[in-house]
Amino acid sequence: MPRPRLACFDLDNTLIDRDAAFLDWARWWCGDAGLGEAAVAWLVAQDNGGFRPRAELFAGLRQQFGVAPSVESYDREHPLFTRVDQAVLEALTELRAAGWRVAVVTNGTVVQQTLKLEHTGIAAAVDYCCVSEAVGVRKPDARIFAIAAERSGAPLDGWMVGDHPAYDIAGGRNAGLRTILVGDRMGGPAADYSVQSVLEAFRIIAT
Repeated sequence: MPRPRLACFDLDNTLIDRDAAFLDWARWWCGDAGLGEAAVAWLVAQDNGGFRPRAELFAGLRQQFGVAPSVESYDREHPLFTRVDQAVLEALTELRAAGWRVAVVTNGTVVQQTLKLEHTGIAAAVDYCCVSEAVGVRKPDARIFAIAAERSGAPLDGWMVGDHPAYDIAGGRNAGLRTILVGDRMGGPAADYSVQSVLEAFRIIAT
């Protein structure tokens, strides 16, 4: 039998629309806290796609509006607003059925990322979920991809798909993987392919 190949996917803004989930959470939380659309707009403007540290973000919110959630409550609440397209789950299943080993490789905390993966059903649709906090190494370090390959049962040979040039594309290239950039984020090395939807990436991998 041919040896399996590896397909790695980022989670946030790749397999799921993390920014849409953040907006939905912000509207829910601000409404519950008695804050208006100005606070929602502030959170979205200051969020930086999730890359601004949560403690810093919420300290700024408290300074601006007098109230803020805890990081711990946010980590439990935000994942419940995430959604995944059924077509993405089906594509993951089809890729595995075709002999690929499929891994999610994501930076983030165990609590939040695990809840997202379980809530959306992605965890059950892949071979392994590699969360940076759990394994002690973050993208773009090539070691995180080596861990994902080993625990997925595949050699480090295949693809990395993600939305961040510095973490996903540079990281994948560091590990010797071919790369597909999802979306329009600029900076970092060029990917082998650029697409607007992760569903396009599945078609590239399958050819």
